[in-house]
Amino acid sequence: MTKKETLARWKTLQAGQEIMPHFTPIPYKATGSTYGACGIRIDGNPAFIDAVLSRLQDLIAGENPETRLGLARNTVDGKGLDKEFLNKETGAEVCYIRLHERGSEAKMVNGYASIIAGREVILSAN
Repeated sequence: MTKKETLARWKTLQAGQEIMPHFTPIPYKATGSTYGACGIRIDGNPAFIDAVLSRLQDLIAGENPETRLGLARNTVDGKGLDKEFLNKETGAEVCYIRLHERGSEAKMVNGYASIIAGREVILSAN
């Protein structure tokens, strides 16, 4: 898609659409590249990243008994890449967000823990 086409499409999108119904999790124990899988990369100064994350709070629902959020937030320094980032912001960071399916063992443990926690809430209310 060209820039013009992308902008035209963007302008017609309904604001405030839910993301989670479209955020396909990466299968449990998947191997290989995740390029092309659902994910978000935000880079820039820490205030910019925080502002973008503040608009993505519905993604926190991805941290649940069935799925987990793969989150990484690091300082941009170029170490190990032998690159110098001349246009980076002062204190630049990068944040990656992916959704991963939990394994069956984790799903069972989390389900059991939810039941126990629910009982504790019910018992403490009495």
